[in-house]
Amino acid sequence: MTAALPTGILVSALLKRVNDAGGMGMVRARGDAESGAILLILNEAPDVSRVMERALDPMGKPKLVPAGPNDPPDIAARETYWRKRRERDPDLWVIELDIASAERFAAETICDG
Repeated sequence: MTAALPTGILVSALLKRVNDAGGMGMVRARGDAESGAILLILNEAPDVSRVMERALDPMGKPKLVPAGPNDPPDIAARETYWRKRRERDPDLWVIELDIASAERFAAETICDG
């Protein structure tokens, strides 16, 4: 059994990969460096934005699952959603990625690691 990497290291690796590929990644809210949950705002193209969360499947393997509002272009709803989540969970990391294939970058970095 392998030990899980701390959340802070996963987030740093994700931001570095996205930035190295010409995209932009930003920490909207910093959570617990050891074990905080990760909520992602994925902006893959103009008017194409989704909210996803790192979760565990039934076998304990990390995966990305949809979260938040169902209307991706509704920026106000997305902002309200993550801010309310953060109020309930101050350990939550909120990361915004602006890059094509944002979901792929995130899954490869914070789920497949």
